[in-house]
Amino acid sequence: MNILDKIIAQKHKEVAEKSSLVPVKLLEKSIFFDGDVVSMKKYVTDSEKSGIISEFKRKSPSKGWINGNASVEAVSIGYMQAGASALSILTDTEFFGGSNSDLKEARKFNFCPILRKDFVVDEYQILEAKSIGADCILLIAAALEPNRIKELASFSKTIGLEVLMEVHDGDELERSLCDDLDLVGVNNRNLKTFEVSLQTSLDLADKIPSEFVKISESGISDPATLITLNKAGFDGFLIGENFMKSSRPEQAAYNFIKEYKKLLAKESKVNVG
Repeated sequence: MNILDKIIAQKHKEVAEKSSLVPVKLLEKSIFFDGDVVSMKKYVTDSEKSGIISEFKRKSPSKGWINGNASVEAVSIGYMQAGASALSILTDTEFFGGSNSDLKEARKFNFCPILRKDFVVDEYQILEAKSIGADCILLIAAALEPNRIKELASFSKTIGLEVLMEVHDGDELERSLCDDLDLVGVNNRNLKTFEVSLQTSLDLADKIPSEFVKISESGISDPATLITLNKAGFDGFLIGENFMKSSRPEQAAYNFIKEYKKLLAKESKVNVG
């Protein structure tokens, strides 16, 4: 069993437990449930913003604890002040050290799109995402049959949530695309081996249809990489570990985004010249 298989097995178990403890009717009574969704698609493609989705992640299955003591309030507010376009909050507890309350906390302090980063296998988790204040959910092609992706994406639309589908290779992309997706992310980290290669994004950029917002995810540690990815056609970039491994993730994000904006300005001067 690889890491992804273990996580998915755990998710099915969690859904069975949670849905028996917290019925859907209760989720629908949340103060967030009828709230308007902030569009991830719109914020990521806004030319006034950086396109960066900054992630709050305490640990990972491959690295263990990255930053166990980080404050959601300080980091999420700091990320947005640094110029991030959106937030990604890990809500998986067992493998990533996150929780639903992390996302609720981020929602309380920020008016921006928030991605609930988790491993969705069931409609219940989508309702739960809305009930904790998320604007967008993640569907992972490596973990779901193409038909299931269609069903879950379509269900998300019925409650107003946007959908980011994540792929790792051309086969996943080809078989999993469907109309109800908003953003397509290329994860440079192989979820079965946890190895990282930015070439994955570069190889797939042209294969993602232009109606979807294109996101490159994982393994981004140099602002210059964003220029390359941007030229290849990516609208947004999901960055987590690179910021979270710092003792002050929000400061790391600020420095990174400042440097990226400097490079962008230089690039546009060259193009104008």
